[in-house]
Amino acid sequence: MNLISPSMVYLASQSPRRSQLLEQLGVHHSLLLPAADEDAEALEAALPREAPADYVQRVTRLKLEAAMRRRIVRGLPDAPVLCADTTVALGRSILGKPRDAVDAARMLARLSGRNHRVLTCVAVGQGARVVQALSVSQVRLVAMSAAEIDLYVASGESMGKAGAYAVQGLAAAYIARISGSYSGIMGLPLYETAHTLRQFA
Repeated sequence: MNLISPSMVYLASQSPRRSQLLEQLGVHHSLLLPAADEDAEALEAALPREAPADYVQRVTRLKLEAAMRRRIVRGLPDAPVLCADTTVALGRSILGKPRDAVDAARMLARLSGRNHRVLTCVAVGQGARVVQALSVSQVRLVAMSAAEIDLYVASGESMGKAGAYAVQGLAAAYIARISGSYSGIMGLPLYETAHTLRQFA
């Protein structure tokens, strides 16, 4: 049963977690992924001195605009397109996806024993209309030893995750406190997503 959204939306995300969260809402969706010749990662480059909230909202909008063009080029039926982006912020520092295991360990060492923010922006567009919403949550990781960080990174869970950890995975053993949206920390804040989709029903 779908109580909150259009009959179908396009999800412009390669994240299986976002697809699962949309399913939790009962939202029928079809993936609208970049072609092999599209450099989706290039859209994630931060601007000099860009604030984390500005960054995640700008990147989400760019990804949405690219996906909306993709739908037209592919000749797909008209329907709302949903896009989201997540970033981790330590103060004004933006911690995106780690480049490699060394970068992942560096990020986790910075977050160890400290509070940080997880910001997820969700955007839905159809035609000339775009609606965005921002979810901001607070997370505290307990102090992790170098050995614990190395073991976690070796699990492979860090790769492809903003801040080098997944709240729904092994990292949960080190998360002391959360304030905000658990689904937002996972990558798709369900309240904001439902509220946004209702505007396209």
